[in-house]
Amino acid sequence: MLENGQPLASSQEKDVIVINRRSFLGALLGIGTAAMGALLAVPVLRYVLYPLYAKASGTEWSDVGAVSDFAAALVPVRKTVTFAQRDGWREVVSTQSVYVHRSESGDLRVLSAICPHLGCSVSWQQGQSEFVCPCHGGRFQANGTHVSGPPPRGMDALPTRIADGKLQVRFEYFRSNVPNKEKLS
Repeated sequence: MLENGQPLASSQEKDVIVINRRSFLGALLGIGTAAMGALLAVPVLRYVLYPLYAKASGTEWSDVGAVSDFAAALVPVRKTVTFAQRDGWREVVSTQSVYVHRSESGDLRVLSAICPHLGCSVSWQQGQSEFVCPCHGGRFQANGTHVSGPPPRGMDALPTRIADGKLQVRFEYFRSNVPNKEKLS
């Protein structure tokens, strides 16, 4: 105690915070606003950042036709397949031409009709018994092997499977004008 009767201030004495109704309601309103802002921000952030975390889905299996349709095929048969690709928010439905060829062993192979040189459409020439690219004169055998012209490789074979008696293909795009088959999608 001091001489005038007042106690000495100790170092252990703590400041007292006075909370009244107005400051309590203000704090409660601030916490509620922050919580609502966080709840609303989570879906917005997921929507904005989705393309960064989502991978492009490849194409699904597309039906080419019944296996029995290709049993007697001696030359490549042109078919059109429809497939969908999803990339981020965008879904693209495309159609592409493919050629179904029976190999020497009897297995069915599906070749992309896109020329590996610059992406033109290759067509089967029955009179010449080969595929010909009309853009720059690339030529390919019935099995897709490169014969002549500027294309750096043969025609691209696509993955296939047989399900419920139907031939199915997974269409893929490949980089043009490179000697090795590089998948783009």
